[in-house]
Amino acid sequence: MAGLRLLLGFDYGTKQIGVAVGQVITGQARELCTLKAQNGVPDWDKVQALISEWKPDAIVVGLPLNMDGTPSEMSARAEKFSRKLNGRFNLPVYTHDERLTTFEAKGERASRGQHGSYRDNPVDAIAAALLLQSWLEANTALFET
Repeated sequence: MAGLRLLLGFDYGTKQIGVAVGQVITGQARELCTLKAQNGVPDWDKVQALISEWKPDAIVVGLPLNMDGTPSEMSARAEKFSRKLNGRFNLPVYTHDERLTTFEAKGERASRGQHGSYRDNPVDAIAAALLLQSWLEANTALFET
């Protein structure tokens, strides 16, 4: 993982995909945007635009595991999305456990004053930032060599 500087994180979903950006040097991630998806398929031109603009060294995709750590029904879809990202953009793609990131993102949004539906103000990008932040923290030792 040497040479990684900038990462994009994706919180995969069938209707929306949250996107975040993170830096290895600072160890910080922040929300970027939410992409619409049709049955889990994003507008690949928009993904290409993000890749072109940010020029990430790698991508991290959230892996939606069950609470007991076993793969969920969505895990296979997220892994397929990861493989497509790797195939289309020729970048390393890592998956990372994203359990409870959406729950945590909703809590964060509620602390900012949002109540009710998240349809008009989704939390997917916050969830992407949380999973990317978690990946950065879990892999810090690998960057220090």
